[in-house]
This record gives sequence, structure tokens and C-alpha cells, in this order.
Amino acid sequence: MTARDLVQLSGGAVRSHRIRSGLTMLGIVIGISSVILLTSIGEGVRRYVLREFTQFGTNLLGVHPGKTRTGGVPGALTATVRKLTIADALALQRVRGVERVMPLAVGAGRVEGGGRGRSVYVYGATSDLPEVWRFGVRQGRFLPPGDPRRGAAVVVLGPRLKRELFGEANALGEHVRIGGTRFLVIGVMAPKGQFLGIDLDDSAYVPVSRALTLFNRDELHEIDVLFSSESVTESVVAGIRKTMMDRHDGEEDFSIITQSGMLDVLDRVLRMVSIAVSGIAAISLLVGAIGILTMMWISVNERTSEIGLLKALGATPRQILALYLAEAGVLSLLGGAIGVGLGLGIARALHWALPGLPVHTPMPFVLAALGVSLAVGLLSGVLPARRAAALDPLEALRAE
Repeated sequence: MTARDLVQLSGGAVRSHRIRSGLTMLGIVIGISSVILLTSIGEGVRRYVLREFTQFGTNLLGVHPGKTRTGGVPGALTATVRKLTIADALALQRVRGVERVMPLAVGAGRVEGGGRGRSVYVYGATSDLPEVWRFGVRQGRFLPPGDPRRGAAVVVLGPRLKRELFGEANALGEHVRIGGTRFLVIGVMAPKGQFLGIDLDDSAYVPVSRALTLFNRDELHEIDVLFSSESVTESVVAGIRKTMMDRHDGEEDFSIITQSGMLDVLDRVLRMVSIAVSGIAAISLLVGAIGILTMMWISVNERTSEIGLLKALGATPRQILALYLAEAGVLSLLGGAIGVGLGLGIARALHWALPGLPVHTPMPFVLAALGVSLAVGLLSGVLPARRAAALDPLEALRAE
């Protein structure tokens, strides 16, 4: 009996019992489609989050108030011994390997201009923001360089904020009011899009000292540091830690979060979540395996005389074993292929219905799903196949 004969016989057995074959494959179809769908969503979310963070580069770190000891948001659960100040940011400029230091203050404010008003995020920064955050300026210029402790009443608008306030008219040279203070518009940013749901185009940028006055604060939200290359991350972090501790009386009451370190943590967490979700979906494969085992066992009982006839015609137990394993393999592989197609179809439909939902299905996952479905089918068919191969031909024929 050749391999071609095995495929033809097993395929004929599947076609001759369509309802039973369909029910047998159902568990595999559900399991594989669930794995493909959830894996596609998980991988899509992972790639989306990593892409959102990498747009700012990997040679970037942030100094946050408060010491993070067990994870979470810096400063959320611990008291800050000393606040971050503009003076701290100026001190960090002297650390070896540091190229740009940007003190940052963030708050919400109402921006009024052109007879209209809009509540947006207002970022207090310095002239280094475009280089540190990799932002571009479409019209005019960004905040002028100078002492960050003294800032002029100037503002740069995000493209959406500019459009909402002034429409298609030129906003350069116009004035807006933020928190009752009059600011001169000197630039409009290039479109940047959203970052984790925050519309960066719907925002305003003012000098950091002016932002602190607007928000009635004396502390920074964070200090962002751009350094020469990712290869000097450890030395730069050590230099920043030493400088900050010297200024804070030897207390490490701050957190240094590097972009590359954060990306590594995010990548590991998202991968584990994706694997866990896929594992939950894979439970359906166990149901499918039990279904194949049950149906194949019933098939052996129903086809006892057929097995006896094959053995009487000279088929060896090994060939009978191969025949039933081939049938189980065809059922599981066909069910896996249908499940992959169904999972991909549902994933694409979800992405079409919800454009904001990131979906991505790597080809290795598809191949792995087909391999797993084939392995599950073969393993489930071993016991029925061995039972069929062990039948006595005379007893099998007499059973009819």
C-alpha cells in the first residue's frame, strides 16, 4: 500500500461520512480559529504599543519624581522627598554623553483664539523638544532657545488645534489666551498623530517656566534626556543618578526609566499576555482531540468488517495502523486549515469594523497552528488505529 493509496482511502472515508467528519473537525476548527484570532489581536496590540514608543527613539530616558520600587507609575504611591526642578535639568546637561535635556511640565488648559476655544493638553518645554521627541515644525518656528527659567509669552500650536481655532487662515502672528494669559503664536507643529490614545496634534507648547506659572506649580512632570547612543546607556544612567543624588542630599527619590528598558519590559509583558490568551484558546483543541478520538473509536466499531476484509486481502497491521492515522491526520489538517481561514477572516472583519483595533498574524503562527492541529489529530488517532490494527481478521469478518 503506497502513500498515495493511503491518502485516497483516508480521503474517501472522510467524504463518505460527511456529517461525522464535520462533527469530528468542529472542535479543531473552533480551537484553531480561536488561537489564530486571539493571537492576531495580541500580536497586533504588542506591535502597536512598541511602535508607539519607538517613534521617540531608543536613546531617550526620563527622570521622574518619586522612587519606583515595585513597578507602576513613578511617584504614584511614594512621597517625593524633593521635587524635580528646572535647576535639576540644567545640572544634568553636564553629564557625560548627554546631548539634550528637556524639562517638561504638562497640564490641561483652555486655549482661546480666533473667536473659538478648546480644552487641550498644554506642554511646557524648551527649544529642544523637536529633537528630543522627534517632532517636526510645519510652519514658523518652535520655542526660542534661552534660559528655561525665563520664557517669553509665545506658543506653538498642534496642527489640529490650529485648524480648530483659525481654520485655514494663517495663525502665525496671531494671539491666543491660555488660562487668561495672552500668548503670541510663533509656529505650528507638523502632524504627529496619536500616542496611546492621546492626540498629540491637539495640543499647545509653551516655555516650561510659563507652563509652571499657568499650572501654579513649582515642580516638573519629568525631565527627558537625549543621549548620544544606546551603547552608552549604562554610563549615562550612572552619571544622571550620581548628579541627582548629589543634588538631593544623597537620596534616590527619583526614577530613571530608559526607553530601551521600558520597551524590553513591555515586550515581555505583552508576549506573556499573548501566550496566556492563546493557551486559554488552545483548550478548545483539547475538546477537538477528544472529538477525534471518540469519532475514530466509533469508526473502528462500524468498520470492523472492512478491516477484516483488508486483512484478508493481505493488509498488514502496520498498513491498517497507517490507514487510520492518515484518516485522523486528514481530518485534523483539514479542520486546522478551515480554522486558520476562519480565524483570519474574523480578525480582518474585526479590523474592518473597528479600524482602531490593531491586528497582525505572523506567518510562523499560521504554520504552527497547522502543525499543532496535525499533531493533535495524529495523537488522538493512535489508540483507535492501534485497536484497528490489532483486530483478528476472522473475528472481524464474522462480526458482520
